[in-house]
Parts: sequence; structure tokens; C-alpha cells
Amino acid sequence: MRDAIAIVPEAIVGADECRAQMRKIVSSPDFEATEREHRFLAYIVEEALQGRGDRIKAYSIAVEVFGREASFDAQHDPIVRIAAGHLRRAIERYYLTGGNADRVRINIPKGSYVPQFSNIECVTAVPPAVAPSGPDHLTAAPSESGSPSFWRGLIGGLSVATLIVFAVWFFLPSPPVQQAKSPEIPRILVTRLEDMAKTRSSSSIANGLTQEIVAQLSKSKEIVVLQATEGGVVTGPPPRFVLAGSVDIAGDAFQLRIRFVNQEDGSVLWADSFGGALKASELVRAQSLIASSVATTLVQSYGVIFQADTMRNIANPPDDWAAYSCTLSYYAYRTNVERHVLPQVRECLEKAVRRYPEYATAWALLAQTYLEDIRFRVPYDAAVSPQDLQHALDTARHAVRLDPYNTRGLQAEMFALFFSKQYEAGKVVGEKAIKLNPNDTELMGEYGYRLAVSGDWAKGCPLIAEARLRNPGMFSYYESGLALCSYFGNDLEEAVMWIGKTTAPSNPIYHAIAAAIYGEAGLKREAEKEVSWLCENHPALLKNIRQEVTTRLGRAQDIDRFISSLGKADAVFTPGRNPCSGVEAVKNNP
Repeated sequence: MRDAIAIVPEAIVGADECRAQMRKIVSSPDFEATEREHRFLAYIVEEALQGRGDRIKAYSIAVEVFGREASFDAQHDPIVRIAAGHLRRAIERYYLTGGNADRVRINIPKGSYVPQFSNIECVTAVPPAVAPSGPDHLTAAPSESGSPSFWRGLIGGLSVATLIVFAVWFFLPSPPVQQAKSPEIPRILVTRLEDMAKTRSSSSIANGLTQEIVAQLSKSKEIVVLQATEGGVVTGPPPRFVLAGSVDIAGDAFQLRIRFVNQEDGSVLWADSFGGALKASELVRAQSLIASSVATTLVQSYGVIFQADTMRNIANPPDDWAAYSCTLSYYAYRTNVERHVLPQVRECLEKAVRRYPEYATAWALLAQTYLEDIRFRVPYDAAVSPQDLQHALDTARHAVRLDPYNTRGLQAEMFALFFSKQYEAGKVVGEKAIKLNPNDTELMGEYGYRLAVSGDWAKGCPLIAEARLRNPGMFSYYESGLALCSYFGNDLEEAVMWIGKTTAPSNPIYHAIAAAIYGEAGLKREAEKEVSWLCENHPALLKNIRQEVTTRLGRAQDIDRFISSLGKADAVFTPGRNPCSGVEAVKNNP
């Protein structure tokens, strides 16, 4: 066994230090990873420390850590790549939060599963930062809003609350079409980060971080980002939100403390701290990661601004607020995909685009509602669905014509192309959208889902996993996707776990996915329970099961396997047997 691992000449780390750091990471509440990913990390660290780095391959990890058979084929089973991507992001998040002052760093470079170890000088504790100059109410306050359980509890009650926000507006007669391009969407003032150390390095870091955060926030078309002029002047309506913070230096590391404030009442909606090394080779990457994390936390579809605006109670809301609220109602619908809510959301968005005909985001989300109606329509209607799908695609492209850089419009166009089986065209649009805004986890998860069910599981599943890790909403949606990824990746234990987490009680597609997974796993009682629910609520789906599955999956072998899994429980889909009273046939012949 080697006593030390040298990754770069100036960074020698003892083997015992590496093991201690690995144990510290996996025991930290800031390390958001599964038990299997804990074993993954422990395995590759120990193999590297024992001098067996050349053995760390997808095959050895799958067999020795995940318990796969000796016949495992990494080319057709992406389980290791998915877990490695999730593990990398969990480690990055740990070092940006609870582990930002750790001296020993463990990294898994992309394209490899062999860990790298580095050693930085200890960072001394940084005293609490003095609040930057500006309004007195910008003082930082502790916040629990970063907790996943906080978001889960809050999002659970959004659907009805969001619709109430604009209910009065919705039933009023529509006035003549206005000339305004869009309603007054959220405005964020980004103040220059205060330099606490007053050195050339700290000043440069403060400026660099400020501009990087502005650049990352500006990728979103659903907010307006403002910076004060040199005289401190901000033009236009006063911004409702202010992002402020401070930068300090201790030893060879910098520390960022940042807070997001609602100027209407002075409340601190979110606060956090980040750290990074001053070494030039690491500084640029650290600044980019921090700015991306801030932008994602604040601006993504279920982020801090969404939460604040959804809970905002405005009596007799003006037209611009009511129209903007329609976009919030769409995202609230997506948390549980309850189809009975969809018509209200769609009609609200239709009213919004009549009043604001150049509001590209509303057009994009309107296209999404048309698509939602098609994919959750049971039974599939071959007479009208193609025309409806073209209408959705035309609506999405109208949003893109209004604003070619609106990622929500590109997302809707991408979705429509995939659903109409135009996979290559969908990939082109999806890649373009991701490049425009890599912080958009709503887009990331949807693109990953479309890639996966079209047959590109290896590329799509890691995107779904990353979107779930970074997005505080969309749990049912992402977890159903991960259930399918595990199922088609031959990991039935993981598939059962993910589908068990999926909570969409009224959605028939999710119940069908559960039935197939339970059937394949030999869990007959659970499978029969899912089919009983379908028989009672959506027997037409079972009658036309092959058509329904073909509409949603891209590859013939995936369709055949899914149908076969439904037949693994004898009491459910035995050939020639009718599981639902009054249904003539359950299983169509190929």
C-alpha cells in the first residue's frame, strides 16, 4: 500500500488523511447522495489508495459495488455513469457549502472514475461579515429555505393557492389588447459585493464574482437583472428584490456571504456562504460554480423567486401581475401533474397572451399545456392528436420567433418535436436551449426525459438525475423518470425505490409505470394494486396499452420489454385474460 498519493507536485496527501476526508464527506448533511453512492465513493477512494487505480472501471464498480452480474455491459447499461455524475455534483456541492474550509479535497474528474486528491492550506475561521452599505434591512439572517424538506412541504399546497391569486382576474371580461410586450416580471438589483479585506486580490474577486453572478442570472428570460450606475441610480420601476453580499480573504482562500432580500418588507428570502481557493487555476472555476449555484437557487422554475411570488397575496391584482401569475400556476401544476387543473391553467395563459401578445414566456408555457393535454390524454385519439400536436409545435415556434433566446420557448419546441418522433430535430433544439441557459433545471430535466424515453438512456438519465438534485420542485416528475432509467438499466431495486417515491396519485401514466416495474420485480401484490387502480379509473389505457406505450417510448425493444413486464404478474396481464371488467382486450398484438 502506498503511503501517499501525489496528484500534482505541490499537493501531497497522506492515505490516512484521504480516508478521514472521505468519511467526513459521507457523514456530512451537506453531502446529498444515496447509500449506494456512499459505497461508490468509499470503493474508488480505497482502490486508489491501495494503488489499484487502473482497476477502477465501470465494470468493476457495477459488479463489486452495485452487485451486478458478471455479464454487465457498460455500453448498454448507464447505471455507473448516472451514479458517477450524481456523485460528482454531490461532492462539488459539499465543497461549496459545509466543506468549503476543508484542507483535503477529493475530486472525480469527468471522463474517469479514478479519484484525485489535493491538499490546500487550512482556512482560518472568517468573522461574521459586516452588512454592506445600503438599506438597513439588508442584514443577513439565518435561513432554512435551502432544505429539500422545506421545499417539499411548501410546494405541496401550491396548486390551489396559485390559482386563487388570479381567479378574480380570470373571470373579468378581457379589455382590448394592450401594446405592452410583457407584464412586469420580477426585477433584481445586484449590488456590488463588498470587499471586506480591502486588498488588490479581494477587490478583484469581489468585482469578478459580481459580474459572474450578473451574467449567470441574465441567462434567464423570466426576470430582469439590474445594476446601479456609478451614481447609484436605478432606472425604471423600483426592483422588488436585491442581491447583496461580501467577500473576505483568509489565508489562501476567499469567503463569499450572500443574501437575497425582498425590499417590500425587508425579509431575507435566502442567505448562504461559499468558499474557494485563491490559486489562479481554481479561482475561475470556483467563481463560475458559485455564480451558477446562486442563479439556479434564485431563478429556476421552483426557486426562491417562484416561492416568494407564489405566496404573495395581492387583493384585486392588476393585469400585469395576474398575467405573470398564470406562469406561476403552470409550474404549480407541474409539481403533481394533476390533469383536472390543466384546463384552468391553459385558459389563464390564453387570456395572458391575448392581453400581452408579445409575452414569449406565456406563449411557451401555453404550448406546454397543449403538449401536456396530448401526452396525458387517455385513450390516445389518432383522429385529433396529430393536429393537436402540430398546433402545440406552432405555438412553441411562435414563442421562439418572439424571443429566439427564450429557453422556455425552445423547451416547448423541443418537447413537441420529440413527442412527434422527430428525435434528431428535437436534439438540435434541446442542445441549443441548454447552451443558452445551463442553469435552467426545468429545461435540463425535460430534455433529459425526452432523450431517455426516445431511447438515449445513457445521455438522458444523468440529466434527469442532475435536475432532481438541483431543483427543489418537480419531484414526482423526476422520480418517475429515474424509475424508468433504473428499470431500463436493469436495476429493479432502484426502480422500485424511485417509483415508490413518485407521488402523482391521479396520473394514469405513473400508475402504468409502477405496474410494469412491480410486475418485472415479481411484486405481484403491488402490481395488482396498480392495475386495479387503472381498471377503476382509466380502463381505456389498459385496453389500448400497446398504442399508449408506443406513443411515449421511442424504441421497439423498449416498448416490447415494457409490455412484457406488465405480463410478469400472472393475475395482471396473462395473455387472453381481461384484468378489467367490461374491457374487451388488454393487450394488443404487435
